[in-house]
Amino acid sequence: MTATTTPYLVLLRGINVGGKNPVPMARLRELLGELGFESVSTYIASGNVLLRSERSASEVEALVEQALPRAFALDDGGVRVLALSRDRLLAVIDGRPEGFGERPDEFHSDAIFLMGVGVDEVMPIFNPREGVDTVWPGDGVVYSQRVSALRTKSRLSTIMASPLYKSMTIRSWQTTLKLGELVRHL
Repeated sequence: MTATTTPYLVLLRGINVGGKNPVPMARLRELLGELGFESVSTYIASGNVLLRSERSASEVEALVEQALPRAFALDDGGVRVLALSRDRLLAVIDGRPEGFGERPDEFHSDAIFLMGVGVDEVMPIFNPREGVDTVWPGDGVVYSQRVSALRTKSRLSTIMASPLYKSMTIRSWQTTLKLGELVRHL
């Protein structure tokens, strides 16, 4: 590992979802190593990759996004890549709304990471149900929280009807915190 490398969390959107776009994590780690990334590891099979690189975030995104369809049989253009530096991910965690994610027994909390779109552009597609859903804009992220007991009444799934949905990738807050812990030690 060289001193000039940056630790990144790379989020892959649209892989290993309901049997669609299968990407085995072992082969993904191997591929990213072949591309010159260092210290490559994955966390659960839903597109969370930790790595180090001398490249910028946008260069990491472009390289991985171009390599995926060459290495794996992927449907449509729904697979997207977002690279967050350690500092960027920790800023998302530190920038959460007050109390967000602190009562996991009462609320289901998610970080909705934005890919190439602004928060002002996506906020209008959210239609939170009063007393069930709450959403807050962040820097490159939307924080979403639902009352766990009323999750079936949530309107969060309505964002899937928007073309902007392909420019988002969702991680539970617990997964986001775990990824933050892992990237701290990368």
